[in-house]
Amino acid sequence: MKSFKIMEKTKVWFAISLSIIIIGFIFFIKNGLNYGIDFRGGTLVQINMKQDFNKQDVEKIIAKYANDYTTNTAVNEKNEVQLEIRSNSLEEGEVQPLFKEVKDKYKLVDKDLISQQTIGPAVGQELKQKSILAFILANVAMLIYVAIRFEFKFGAAAILAIVHDILITVSVYAIFEIPINSSFIAAILTIAGYSINDTIVVFDRIRENSKKIRRVGSKEIANISITQTMSRSINTTLTTLITIISVYIFVPSVREFAFPIAIGIACGAYSSVFIASPIWVLLKNRKIREA
Repeated sequence: MKSFKIMEKTKVWFAISLSIIIIGFIFFIKNGLNYGIDFRGGTLVQINMKQDFNKQDVEKIIAKYANDYTTNTAVNEKNEVQLEIRSNSLEEGEVQPLFKEVKDKYKLVDKDLISQQTIGPAVGQELKQKSILAFILANVAMLIYVAIRFEFKFGAAAILAIVHDILITVSVYAIFEIPINSSFIAAILTIAGYSINDTIVVFDRIRENSKKIRRVGSKEIANISITQTMSRSINTTLTTLITIISVYIFVPSVREFAFPIAIGIACGAYSSVFIASPIWVLLKNRKIREA
């Protein structure tokens, strides 16, 4: 079976990823991340729209009172459509005028303003600290698991691939100034789990081939292993992406979670082949040179 020459173009794969990360870093330095209401504090408004409505028309009304906002819709147990508005710039005194315009347009009543809440930025600071701690603990646990199941070089390569996926995802958010809320944190931890799973499939085949094929170098073993697992990786990634994209399109209430997941899944599939495996080859060859 003819193998793909993935390892021979390692510099190209690294350059592609590094370019995206550098661009994201530049945007991060220039504008920072667009932290949403969960991190910066702001106003959360829930309106019972009762029936389907034109979201663009409602957002034109919202834009009069807030220059940064996100909207989600959900259906309650009575099969009524509810609108959720999150904004960092919407003042408490502007909620009633905003609701009055929506109420008049869609013939609502006062009780259809389900709730309005002011969320302080202290919640965001706590979320940041706990999410960073959770990410570090998750990576340490995965490093120990992979190091025990395979060897430390595999674990180091897998963790670096996860960090790559997270940096790419954050870079996309920085470049396009996409709001970051608490659901983004859950998505990041999910991405880490998916990425390690995809990487382990390739590493497991590399370990098997290392025992079977002893006359070739680590670079060729990696190429052979990637070729053997490529169809599985593509099929798994496409199947998962189709599901996530469908959720994003048809379930607006979870879009803030589905969007970073879609980016992370694509990055995870890429990194397991083009980042994790080349890093393992580099670490393996470095040990051979030092021996």
